[in-house]
Amino acid sequence: MPEDNIKNLGPRDSFLLILTRKSDRNFVILDVRTPKEYEIARIEGSVNLDRHSPTFEADLEALDRKKTYLVYCLVGVRSSQAAGIMERLGFKDVINMIGGIRQWHREGLPISGR
Repeated sequence: MPEDNIKNLGPRDSFLLILTRKSDRNFVILDVRTPKEYEIARIEGSVNLDRHSPTFEADLEALDRKKTYLVYCLVGVRSSQAAGIMERLGFKDVINMIGGIRQWHREGLPISGR
């Protein structure tokens, strides 16, 4: 599946992007894991939309296509799927975080949660 509008970044580059765009209202960190996974550990400032939810595509439809989205999951599978769906729905600036929050954690980057 061609992913022309989707960029891929590793956790360190994603963290730098988050730091530079922290106060940008047009930048959204999108966690596509389950609510239970999200509650346990997440990237600070992220919003959660469950990739496995039956309403996932409708939930994406409600988002502003003009914004930039950094999408992540546990290891990168669901975020890649979500990014592909977002591209098909007309989102123009989607970034898939390779390795997910698992790799983020391995690299010692900050995590929020319980």
